[in-house]
Amino acid sequence: MNETARKPRVAGFALFTLFLAAVLVALGVWQLQRRVAKHQLIAALTERLAAAPVALPPPSQWSTLTPERDEFRRVTFSATYESRLDAMVYSSGSAIRSDISGPGTWAFLPARLPGGDMVAVNAGFVPNTQQDRALQDRAVARLITNKPAMLTGYVRFPETASVLMPDAERDKRLWFTRDHLAMSRALGWGTVAPFYIDLERPVPENGIPRPGPLDVHLKDDHLQYAITWFALAGAVLIAFGVWARGRRHPT
Repeated sequence: MNETARKPRVAGFALFTLFLAAVLVALGVWQLQRRVAKHQLIAALTERLAAAPVALPPPSQWSTLTPERDEFRRVTFSATYESRLDAMVYSSGSAIRSDISGPGTWAFLPARLPGGDMVAVNAGFVPNTQQDRALQDRAVARLITNKPAMLTGYVRFPETASVLMPDAERDKRLWFTRDHLAMSRALGWGTVAPFYIDLERPVPENGIPRPGPLDVHLKDDHLQYAITWFALAGAVLIAFGVWARGRRHPT
């Protein structure tokens, strides 16, 4: 009787073990697929960052730009910074600017193209440990010359705030995500391009705000994760084999 009852339990546990091992193997394969996609993304970003800047696409093409095809493309264009309220975005450092460390704020402000269309520009980093509005105002004021300037930078797309991200502090015009569309609505910039520009140059005489070249380094831990999932699948199968053998040959 005990032998008869034991067989269904072993069979059921075997099916569960195979299912669990299959899930773990699938997770390992998924990590390998993500690794391939990550390598393709790294190659694409490296190519875009190293390419010579091209003319900013005309407004008629803005709706066709996508993060997959156009994020980090270098562009150059003439624009005049608008004398409007700017926004600052808090930063504890930068994963894409090797010259930035420590807390501060990014200076976002609108710029008008010769045809009248508006583009939001991240004009650079302001060392600003207390998120001091007056400090940023002084830095940005030097950029407002009412004269067109040749700007070179990178096409970027707005970020989505996570549930853990603090809300914007509207009284300080302080954001915690690079959502230039929300800034435009709140500060009355008017209709702006669906992307913003991370400025590379020119650099102001005093270096503040500090624009600069981007250097994107993406984490590539997918092979390590894949090996972990495959190892867990193997461990599950081995553990079941040991258990099943013990059931057949009890001591």
